[in-house]
Amino acid sequence: MTSDGKWSFFPLFFRVADRRVLVVGGGEVAARKVRLLARSRARIEIVARELNEELLALSEAQAVRHLGTEFEASRLDSCALVIAATDDPELNRRIAAEADARGIPVNAVDDPQASSFVTPSIVDRWPVVIAIGTEGLAPVLGRRLREKLETLLPAAYGRLAQFMGERRERVQQALAQPQRRGLWERFLDSPGAEAVLSGAAEAAADAELQKLLDGEPVRGEVYLVGAGPGDPDLLTFRALRLMQQCDVVLYDALLPSSILDLVRRDAERIYVGKRRARHTLPQEQINSELVRLALEGKRVLRLKGGDPFVFGRGGEEIQELAAAGIPFQVVPGITAANGCAAYAGIPLTHRDHAQACIFVTGHQRADGKLALHWDALARPGQTVVIYMGLNSLPELCQALIEHGLPTDWPAAVVEQGTSVNQRVIAATLGTLAAEVQAAQVQGPALTIVGSVVSLRDQLRWFDKA
Repeated sequence: MTSDGKWSFFPLFFRVADRRVLVVGGGEVAARKVRLLARSRARIEIVARELNEELLALSEAQAVRHLGTEFEASRLDSCALVIAATDDPELNRRIAAEADARGIPVNAVDDPQASSFVTPSIVDRWPVVIAIGTEGLAPVLGRRLREKLETLLPAAYGRLAQFMGERRERVQQALAQPQRRGLWERFLDSPGAEAVLSGAAEAAADAELQKLLDGEPVRGEVYLVGAGPGDPDLLTFRALRLMQQCDVVLYDALLPSSILDLVRRDAERIYVGKRRARHTLPQEQINSELVRLALEGKRVLRLKGGDPFVFGRGGEEIQELAAAGIPFQVVPGITAANGCAAYAGIPLTHRDHAQACIFVTGHQRADGKLALHWDALARPGQTVVIYMGLNSLPELCQALIEHGLPTDWPAAVVEQGTSVNQRVIAATLGTLAAEVQAAQVQGPALTIVGSVVSLRDQLRWFDKA
């Protein structure tokens, strides 16, 4: 109950299962209330002149019952709860008064004075539900807090709660009360919980739970996480969650401090970054280090710029992990091509310009030559995105011209894409290398070749450079 004597919706929510709940109103506000009430398994009945598309679909599916168009006090008989959600404040107040006179909890939307209970903002991960209430004083603040919590709680937490609930009896039979809490805490930090959250087969989680019950040491796990092209806002929810629960992180050279700052503060940090001709650790040693740390029981975060499977050598790392029997999961990231092109206002595909998009690496071989399929790259009607091609840019541009593209073919280099220091040099194949040199571009940089680059001027409003 709130400080002014009103009921909170949260306890009432659990008292309306299989009982009549009346909602008066058929618009978006009413639909929001119906979505929430549907979780309680209430028998929802609606009075409204018209139903919006969502409510109409529910009515046709017999998930709710549409009683008619006009509110009558007799509709309140035997109701457990009433929601007045019309666009007529006077009607809402009349409904509230009629319900209140009968001792029926009622909520008149946007009118806390007329309501006998308030509806909080809900973070719904059923059966995990978090209610945020402001006693009707600041509903917008409540919604803002809910938005923040939504980003912190994975959608799969409900599945995890269901898994744990279904196995409570099994744990109760195996352990005495003081030991159970410790076991569940270890399980939540184990690959078993991650297996549930990531959608893997429940058998894997059950196996991890059984190992804990048998007293076996917890195995480590490796998370290969794509951190995106640089802007922390482009991280996925899963990436953030794993960054916050790792014991040790192995990170690359190109990751900005704004992303590394989001890693759990007490996690051990190991720099394994590679730059041109300067390898801190050879790839084989990185692979071995991942295995070693996981065998010690640690949760190991392998944090990579962009996406682990797009020129990130993630495939080589998981081969080593699989051979050693180490559990792992891969979290995709926004690859540099997508992120840098979007922030530069260059669409990678366009109906009138490019019906295909090709990603290639511009790394030179040991003999200094580029081994690329030039005939396949030097074609109109497609976009070519070249990773790690800054040092070979003159050779790249010249080879594309020699294999058929005109010298005035649009091309661009995006330096430090998606960051506050992003720069875009848009030119042509014939002039790009000289303009990049004159601009003293140091990298990291991405090269985009294709007529889509010419659209940049039209989309400059979207440019973050």
